[in-house]
Amino acid sequence: MAGGGGELTAALLKKTAENGGEEKDELGLKQKVWIESKKLWVVAAPAIFTRFSTFGVSIISQSFIGHLGPIELAAYSITFTVLLRFSNGILLGMASALETLCGQAYGAKQNHMLGIYLQRSWIVLTGCTICLTPVYIFSGPILLALGQEERIVRVARIIALWVIGINFSFVPSFTCQMFLQAQSKNKIIAYVAAVSLGVHVFLSWLLMVHFNFGITGAMTSTLVAFWLPNIAQLLFVTCGGCKDTWRGFSMMAFKDLWPVFKLSMSSGGMLCLELWYNSILVLLTGNLKNAEVALDALAICLNINGLEMMIALGFLAAASVRVSNELGSGNPKGAKFATLTAVFTSLSLGIVLFFVFLFLRGRVSYIFTTSEAVAAEVADLSPLLAFSILMNSVQPVLSGMYIS
Repeated sequence: MAGGGGELTAALLKKTAENGGEEKDELGLKQKVWIESKKLWVVAAPAIFTRFSTFGVSIISQSFIGHLGPIELAAYSITFTVLLRFSNGILLGMASALETLCGQAYGAKQNHMLGIYLQRSWIVLTGCTICLTPVYIFSGPILLALGQEERIVRVARIIALWVIGINFSFVPSFTCQMFLQAQSKNKIIAYVAAVSLGVHVFLSWLLMVHFNFGITGAMTSTLVAFWLPNIAQLLFVTCGGCKDTWRGFSMMAFKDLWPVFKLSMSSGGMLCLELWYNSILVLLTGNLKNAEVALDALAICLNINGLEMMIALGFLAAASVRVSNELGSGNPKGAKFATLTAVFTSLSLGIVLFFVFLFLRGRVSYIFTTSEAVAAEVADLSPLLAFSILMNSVQPVLSGMYIS
Protein backbone atom coordinates (compact mmCIF):
# COMPACT_ATOMS: atom_id res chain seq x y z
CA MET A 1 0.00 0.00 0.00
CA ALA A 2 1.22 3.44 -0.82
CA GLY A 3 0.42 6.10 1.72
CA GLY A 4 3.02 8.80 0.97
CA GLY A 5 2.28 12.51 1.17
CA GLY A 6 2.67 12.75 -2.60
CA GLU A 7 -0.67 11.01 -3.03
CA LEU A 8 -2.32 13.67 -0.89
CA THR A 9 -0.98 16.72 -2.67
CA ALA A 10 -0.89 15.55 -6.29
CA ALA A 11 -3.91 14.62 -8.37
CA LEU A 12 -4.18 10.93 -9.02
CA LEU A 13 -4.06 11.38 -12.79
CA LYS A 14 -3.74 8.04 -14.46
CA LYS A 15 -4.55 7.47 -18.12
CA THR A 16 -6.55 4.32 -18.65
CA ALA A 17 -7.78 2.63 -21.77
CA GLU A 18 -11.21 2.37 -20.21
CA ASN A 19 -11.86 6.10 -19.85
CA GLY A 20 -13.47 6.21 -23.26
CA GLY A 21 -12.52 9.83 -23.86
CA GLU A 22 -12.34 9.51 -27.64
CA GLU A 23 -15.63 7.65 -27.76
CA LYS A 24 -17.33 10.43 -25.78
CA ASP A 25 -16.14 13.05 -28.25
CA GLU A 26 -18.04 11.23 -30.99
CA LEU A 27 -21.36 11.59 -29.14
CA GLY A 28 -23.69 14.50 -29.87
CA LEU A 29 -24.04 17.34 -27.36
CA LYS A 30 -27.54 16.27 -26.27
CA GLN A 31 -26.35 12.73 -25.64
CA LYS A 32 -23.34 13.92 -23.64
CA VAL A 33 -25.51 16.24 -21.55
CA TRP A 34 -28.01 13.44 -20.91
CA ILE A 35 -25.30 10.94 -19.91
CA GLU A 36 -23.52 13.44 -17.67
CA SER A 37 -26.81 14.59 -16.10
CA LYS A 38 -27.65 11.01 -15.13
CA LYS A 39 -24.23 10.57 -13.53
CA LEU A 40 -24.64 13.92 -11.78
CA TRP A 41 -28.08 13.15 -10.36
CA VAL A 42 -26.95 9.73 -9.10
CA VAL A 43 -24.81 11.66 -6.61
CA ALA A 44 -26.78 14.92 -6.36
CA ALA A 45 -30.27 13.55 -5.64
CA PRO A 46 -29.36 11.52 -2.52
CA ALA A 47 -26.96 14.28 -1.42
CA ILE A 48 -29.68 16.95 -1.68
CA PHE A 49 -32.25 14.79 0.09
CA THR A 50 -29.77 13.96 2.85
CA ARG A 51 -28.92 17.62 3.39
CA PHE A 52 -32.61 18.54 3.35
CA SER A 53 -33.26 15.92 6.02
CA THR A 54 -30.31 17.02 8.16
CA PHE A 55 -31.21 20.68 7.85
CA GLY A 56 -34.84 19.71 8.37
CA VAL A 57 -33.95 18.43 11.83
CA SER A 58 -32.90 21.96 12.81
CA ILE A 59 -35.96 23.47 11.11
CA ILE A 60 -38.34 21.13 12.95
CA SER A 61 -36.65 21.87 16.27
CA GLN A 62 -36.90 25.59 15.58
CA SER A 63 -40.58 25.28 14.65
CA PHE A 64 -41.38 23.56 17.96
CA ILE A 65 -39.18 25.88 20.02
CA GLY A 66 -40.65 28.93 18.28
CA HIS A 67 -43.98 28.18 19.91
CA LEU A 68 -42.40 28.24 23.38
CA GLY A 69 -41.73 31.97 23.06
CA PRO A 70 -39.62 34.61 21.29
CA ILE A 71 -36.77 34.38 23.83
CA GLU A 72 -36.39 30.63 23.31
CA LEU A 73 -36.58 31.02 19.52
CA ALA A 74 -33.96 33.80 19.52
CA ALA A 75 -31.67 31.74 21.81
CA TYR A 76 -31.97 28.65 19.61
CA SER A 77 -31.39 30.73 16.47
CA ILE A 78 -28.24 32.39 17.76
CA THR A 79 -26.82 29.11 19.10
CA PHE A 80 -27.36 27.18 15.89
CA THR A 81 -26.70 30.01 13.44
CA VAL A 82 -23.61 31.43 15.16
CA LEU A 83 -21.97 28.78 17.37
CA LEU A 84 -22.92 25.58 15.54
CA ARG A 85 -22.48 27.19 12.12
CA PHE A 86 -18.97 28.22 13.18
CA SER A 87 -17.86 24.65 13.88
CA ASN A 88 -20.00 23.23 11.07
CA GLY A 89 -18.16 25.40 8.56
CA ILE A 90 -14.77 24.25 9.81
CA LEU A 91 -15.61 20.53 9.96
CA LEU A 92 -17.55 20.37 6.68
CA GLY A 93 -14.79 22.31 4.95
CA MET A 94 -12.10 20.02 6.33
CA ALA A 95 -14.12 16.92 5.40
CA SER A 96 -14.28 18.14 1.79
CA ALA A 97 -10.60 17.17 1.48
CA LEU A 98 -11.69 13.56 1.93
CA GLU A 99 -14.12 14.00 -0.97
CA THR A 100 -11.22 15.05 -3.20
CA LEU A 101 -8.91 12.23 -2.08
CA CYS A 102 -11.55 9.50 -2.30
CA GLY A 103 -12.94 10.77 -5.61
CA GLN A 104 -9.55 10.81 -7.31
CA ALA A 105 -8.46 7.50 -5.78
CA TYR A 106 -11.71 5.85 -6.89
CA GLY A 107 -11.33 7.26 -10.40
CA ALA A 108 -7.74 5.95 -10.50
CA LYS A 109 -8.90 2.47 -9.34
CA GLN A 110 -6.88 2.73 -6.10
CA ASN A 111 -9.81 1.40 -4.06
CA HIS A 112 -7.71 0.22 -1.12
CA MET A 113 -6.78 3.81 -0.26
CA LEU A 114 -10.36 5.03 0.32
CA GLY A 115 -10.67 3.29 3.69
CA ILE A 116 -7.28 4.65 4.78
CA TYR A 117 -8.25 8.19 3.82
CA LEU A 118 -11.53 7.80 5.74
CA GLN A 119 -9.75 6.75 8.93
CA ARG A 120 -7.23 9.59 8.63
CA SER A 121 -10.10 12.06 8.34
CA TRP A 122 -11.74 10.61 11.45
CA ILE A 123 -8.56 11.27 13.42
CA VAL A 124 -8.05 14.81 12.09
CA LEU A 125 -11.69 15.89 12.49
CA THR A 126 -12.05 14.38 15.98
CA GLY A 127 -9.01 16.34 17.15
CA CYS A 128 -10.43 19.50 15.62
CA THR A 129 -13.82 18.94 17.30
CA ILE A 130 -12.18 18.54 20.71
CA CYS A 131 -10.40 21.86 20.18
CA LEU A 132 -13.74 23.54 19.36
CA THR A 133 -15.56 22.25 22.46
CA PRO A 134 -14.55 25.16 24.79
CA VAL A 135 -16.52 27.51 22.52
CA TYR A 136 -19.72 25.80 23.70
CA ILE A 137 -18.68 25.41 27.33
CA PHE A 138 -17.98 29.14 27.60
CA SER A 139 -20.74 30.24 25.22
CA GLY A 140 -22.36 32.53 27.79
CA PRO A 141 -19.40 34.91 28.24
CA ILE A 142 -18.63 34.74 24.50
CA LEU A 143 -22.15 35.78 23.45
CA LEU A 144 -22.30 38.52 26.08
CA ALA A 145 -18.95 39.86 24.85
CA LEU A 146 -20.41 39.93 21.33
CA GLY A 147 -23.20 42.21 22.54
CA GLN A 148 -26.13 39.80 22.78
CA GLU A 149 -28.98 40.39 25.25
CA GLU A 150 -28.51 38.73 28.64
CA ARG A 151 -31.98 37.12 28.76
CA ILE A 152 -31.35 35.49 25.36
CA VAL A 153 -27.85 34.38 26.41
CA ARG A 154 -29.21 32.65 29.54
CA VAL A 155 -31.24 30.25 27.39
CA ALA A 156 -28.59 30.01 24.64
CA ARG A 157 -26.01 28.85 27.19
CA ILE A 158 -28.18 25.83 28.06
CA ILE A 159 -28.75 24.95 24.40
CA ALA A 160 -25.02 25.27 23.66
CA LEU A 161 -24.16 22.46 26.10
CA TRP A 162 -26.50 20.13 24.21
CA VAL A 163 -24.88 21.19 20.94
CA ILE A 164 -21.52 19.68 22.01
CA GLY A 165 -22.95 16.22 21.25
CA ILE A 166 -24.27 17.43 17.89
CA ASN A 167 -20.84 18.85 17.07
CA PHE A 168 -19.18 15.44 17.57
CA SER A 169 -21.84 13.83 15.36
CA PHE A 170 -20.48 15.81 12.41
CA VAL A 171 -17.26 13.73 12.38
CA PRO A 172 -18.79 10.40 11.25
CA SER A 173 -21.58 12.17 9.36
CA PHE A 174 -19.44 14.31 7.03
CA THR A 175 -16.68 11.75 6.51
CA CYS A 176 -18.96 8.79 5.75
CA GLN A 177 -20.96 10.96 3.35
CA MET A 178 -17.81 11.95 1.45
CA PHE A 179 -16.57 8.34 1.44
CA LEU A 180 -19.84 6.95 0.07
CA GLN A 181 -20.46 9.79 -2.40
CA ALA A 182 -17.09 9.16 -4.06
CA GLN A 183 -18.36 5.66 -4.92
CA SER A 184 -21.91 6.82 -5.82
CA LYS A 185 -23.20 4.71 -2.92
CA ASN A 186 -24.95 7.52 -1.11
CA LYS A 187 -28.51 6.19 -1.44
CA ILE A 188 -28.09 4.56 1.97
CA ILE A 189 -27.41 8.02 3.43
CA ALA A 190 -30.72 9.30 2.06
CA TYR A 191 -32.66 6.32 3.44
CA VAL A 192 -31.35 6.66 6.99
CA ALA A 193 -31.74 10.46 6.88
CA ALA A 194 -35.42 10.05 6.00
CA VAL A 195 -35.94 7.63 8.91
CA SER A 196 -34.10 10.00 11.24
CA LEU A 197 -36.30 12.92 10.20
CA GLY A 198 -39.46 10.92 10.87
CA VAL A 199 -38.17 9.85 14.29
CA HIS A 200 -37.34 13.48 15.09
CA VAL A 201 -40.85 14.70 14.27
CA PHE A 202 -42.39 12.02 16.49
CA LEU A 203 -39.97 12.56 19.38
CA SER A 204 -40.38 16.35 19.20
CA TRP A 205 -44.15 16.00 19.44
CA LEU A 206 -43.92 13.40 22.20
CA LEU A 207 -41.42 15.26 24.39
CA MET A 208 -42.54 18.85 23.77
CA VAL A 209 -46.28 18.66 23.16
CA HIS A 210 -47.34 15.53 25.02
CA PHE A 211 -44.91 15.61 27.97
CA ASN A 212 -44.21 19.37 27.83
CA PHE A 213 -40.43 19.03 28.42
CA GLY A 214 -39.67 22.33 26.65
CA ILE A 215 -36.06 23.01 25.61
CA THR A 216 -34.86 19.74 27.16
CA GLY A 217 -37.29 17.74 25.04
CA ALA A 218 -36.39 19.62 21.87
CA MET A 219 -32.65 19.14 22.30
CA THR A 220 -32.99 15.46 23.28
CA SER A 221 -34.91 14.77 20.09
CA THR A 222 -32.42 16.82 18.04
CA LEU A 223 -29.43 14.94 19.46
CA VAL A 224 -31.02 11.56 18.69
CA ALA A 225 -31.86 12.69 15.15
CA PHE A 226 -28.26 13.72 14.44
CA TRP A 227 -26.69 10.51 15.78
CA LEU A 228 -29.16 7.93 14.43
CA PRO A 229 -28.05 8.14 10.75
CA ASN A 230 -24.39 8.14 11.80
CA ILE A 231 -24.74 4.77 13.50
CA ALA A 232 -26.42 3.34 10.38
CA GLN A 233 -23.72 4.75 8.06
CA LEU A 234 -20.88 3.39 10.20
CA LEU A 235 -22.48 -0.07 10.26
CA PHE A 236 -22.96 0.02 6.48
CA VAL A 237 -19.35 1.03 5.82
CA THR A 238 -17.69 -1.37 8.27
CA CYS A 239 -19.99 -4.39 7.98
CA GLY A 240 -19.86 -5.28 4.30
CA GLY A 241 -21.49 -2.42 2.42
CA CYS A 242 -18.15 -1.30 0.91
CA LYS A 243 -16.13 -4.50 0.53
CA ASP A 244 -13.85 -3.11 -2.19
CA THR A 245 -12.97 0.13 -0.41
CA TRP A 246 -13.16 -0.73 3.32
CA ARG A 247 -10.65 -3.39 4.37
CA GLY A 248 -10.74 -2.90 8.10
CA PHE A 249 -8.96 -0.60 10.52
CA SER A 250 -5.30 -0.04 9.74
CA MET A 251 -2.26 1.53 11.38
CA MET A 252 -1.70 3.25 8.02
CA ALA A 253 -4.36 5.71 9.19
CA PHE A 254 -1.84 7.24 11.63
CA LYS A 255 0.69 7.95 8.87
CA ASP A 256 0.80 11.18 6.83
CA LEU A 257 -1.71 12.95 9.08
CA TRP A 258 0.00 16.32 8.63
CA PRO A 259 -0.51 16.39 4.83
CA VAL A 260 -4.16 15.42 5.40
CA PHE A 261 -4.52 18.24 7.93
CA LYS A 262 -2.98 20.80 5.56
CA LEU A 263 -5.18 19.68 2.67
CA SER A 264 -8.23 19.76 4.95
CA MET A 265 -7.48 23.32 6.05
CA SER A 266 -6.94 24.56 2.50
CA SER A 267 -10.11 22.83 1.28
CA GLY A 268 -12.11 24.19 4.21
CA GLY A 269 -11.41 27.86 3.56
CA MET A 270 -13.97 28.36 0.79
CA LEU A 271 -16.80 26.54 2.55
CA CYS A 272 -16.15 28.34 5.83
CA LEU A 273 -16.65 31.72 4.15
CA GLU A 274 -19.89 30.52 2.54
CA LEU A 275 -21.33 29.28 5.83
CA TRP A 276 -20.03 31.95 8.20
CA TYR A 277 -21.47 35.06 6.60
CA ASN A 278 -24.92 34.13 7.96
CA SER A 279 -23.44 33.99 11.44
CA ILE A 280 -22.08 37.51 11.06
CA LEU A 281 -25.55 38.75 10.03
CA VAL A 282 -27.12 37.18 13.12
CA LEU A 283 -24.51 38.72 15.43
CA LEU A 284 -25.08 42.17 13.95
CA THR A 285 -28.86 41.76 14.19
CA GLY A 286 -28.56 40.80 17.86
CA ASN A 287 -27.24 44.29 18.57
CA LEU A 288 -30.28 46.07 17.07
CA LYS A 289 -33.17 47.52 19.01
CA ASN A 290 -36.08 45.09 19.38
CA ALA A 291 -33.56 42.30 18.80
CA GLU A 292 -36.09 39.51 19.44
CA VAL A 293 -38.25 40.34 16.41
CA ALA A 294 -35.24 41.12 14.21
CA LEU A 295 -33.45 37.90 15.17
CA ASP A 296 -36.58 35.78 14.68
CA ALA A 297 -37.28 37.28 11.23
CA LEU A 298 -33.67 36.93 10.11
CA ALA A 299 -33.50 33.36 11.43
CA ILE A 300 -36.59 32.42 9.40
CA CYS A 301 -35.11 33.96 6.23
CA LEU A 302 -31.78 32.23 6.83
CA ASN A 303 -33.54 28.90 7.32
CA ILE A 304 -35.37 29.31 4.01
CA ASN A 305 -32.11 30.34 2.37
CA GLY A 306 -30.43 27.40 4.07
CA LEU A 307 -32.93 24.97 2.58
CA GLU A 308 -32.05 26.24 -0.89
CA MET A 309 -28.37 26.04 0.05
CA MET A 310 -28.88 22.32 0.68
CA ILE A 311 -29.70 21.96 -3.03
CA ALA A 312 -26.57 23.90 -3.98
CA LEU A 313 -24.45 21.87 -1.55
CA GLY A 314 -25.87 18.69 -3.07
CA PHE A 315 -24.64 19.87 -6.46
CA LEU A 316 -21.35 20.90 -4.84
CA ALA A 317 -20.91 17.29 -3.71
CA ALA A 318 -21.93 15.96 -7.12
CA ALA A 319 -19.62 18.34 -8.99
CA SER A 320 -16.73 17.50 -6.68
CA VAL A 321 -17.25 13.75 -7.09
CA ARG A 322 -17.69 13.89 -10.85
CA VAL A 323 -14.68 16.18 -11.39
CA SER A 324 -12.51 14.08 -9.05
CA ASN A 325 -13.54 10.85 -10.79
CA GLU A 326 -12.78 12.28 -14.23
CA LEU A 327 -9.42 13.70 -13.13
CA GLY A 328 -8.53 10.44 -11.42
CA SER A 329 -9.20 8.54 -14.64
CA GLY A 330 -7.14 11.05 -16.66
CA ASN A 331 -9.98 12.86 -18.44
CA PRO A 332 -9.72 16.66 -17.84
CA LYS A 333 -12.20 17.42 -20.66
CA GLY A 334 -14.77 15.25 -18.93
CA ALA A 335 -14.11 17.15 -15.69
CA LYS A 336 -14.78 20.48 -17.41
CA PHE A 337 -18.00 19.20 -18.99
CA ALA A 338 -19.18 17.82 -15.63
CA THR A 339 -18.67 21.26 -14.06
CA LEU A 340 -20.66 23.06 -16.77
CA THR A 341 -23.52 20.56 -16.49
CA ALA A 342 -23.68 20.94 -12.70
CA VAL A 343 -23.65 24.76 -12.86
CA PHE A 344 -26.41 24.90 -15.50
CA THR A 345 -28.65 22.46 -13.59
CA SER A 346 -28.23 24.21 -10.23
CA LEU A 347 -28.77 27.67 -11.76
CA SER A 348 -32.00 26.51 -13.45
CA LEU A 349 -33.40 25.36 -10.11
CA GLY A 350 -32.25 28.61 -8.49
CA ILE A 351 -34.20 30.69 -11.03
CA VAL A 352 -37.39 28.73 -10.32
CA LEU A 353 -37.01 29.17 -6.54
CA PHE A 354 -36.23 32.88 -7.02
CA PHE A 355 -39.72 33.50 -8.44
CA VAL A 356 -41.41 31.16 -5.94
CA PHE A 357 -40.13 33.08 -2.91
CA LEU A 358 -40.81 36.45 -4.52
CA PHE A 359 -44.44 35.33 -4.80
CA LEU A 360 -44.75 33.80 -1.31
CA ARG A 361 -43.09 36.69 0.57
CA GLY A 362 -44.03 36.66 4.29
CA ARG A 363 -46.63 33.91 4.13
CA VAL A 364 -44.08 31.15 4.60
CA SER A 365 -43.02 32.65 7.96
CA TYR A 366 -46.16 31.33 9.70
CA ILE A 367 -44.63 27.86 9.62
CA PHE A 368 -42.15 29.08 12.24
CA THR A 369 -44.03 31.74 14.21
CA THR A 370 -47.45 33.12 15.09
CA SER A 371 -46.14 36.68 15.47
CA GLU A 372 -47.54 39.24 13.01
CA ALA A 373 -44.54 41.52 13.65
CA VAL A 374 -42.07 38.79 12.69
CA ALA A 375 -44.11 37.88 9.58
CA ALA A 376 -44.10 41.53 8.48
CA GLU A 377 -40.31 41.69 8.86
CA VAL A 378 -39.93 38.50 6.80
CA ALA A 379 -42.13 40.00 4.06
CA ASP A 380 -39.86 43.07 3.93
CA LEU A 381 -36.78 40.85 3.62
CA SER A 382 -38.28 38.58 0.93
CA PRO A 383 -36.80 40.36 -2.15
CA LEU A 384 -33.30 40.14 -0.64
CA LEU A 385 -33.97 36.52 0.27
CA ALA A 386 -34.98 35.69 -3.31
CA PHE A 387 -31.84 37.29 -4.77
CA SER A 388 -29.67 35.50 -2.21
CA ILE A 389 -31.23 32.18 -3.23
CA LEU A 390 -30.45 32.92 -6.88
CA MET A 391 -26.81 33.78 -6.18
CA ASN A 392 -26.30 30.76 -3.92
CA SER A 393 -27.37 28.39 -6.69
CA VAL A 394 -24.08 28.88 -8.56
CA GLN A 395 -21.24 29.73 -6.16
CA PRO A 396 -21.16 26.47 -4.11
CA VAL A 397 -21.09 24.39 -7.30
CA LEU A 398 -18.00 26.25 -8.49
CA SER A 399 -16.46 25.66 -5.05
CA GLY A 400 -17.01 21.94 -5.55
CA MET A 401 -15.02 22.10 -8.77
CA TYR A 402 -12.15 24.04 -7.13
CA ILE A 403 -12.05 21.66 -4.13
CA SER A 404 -11.77 18.60 -6.36
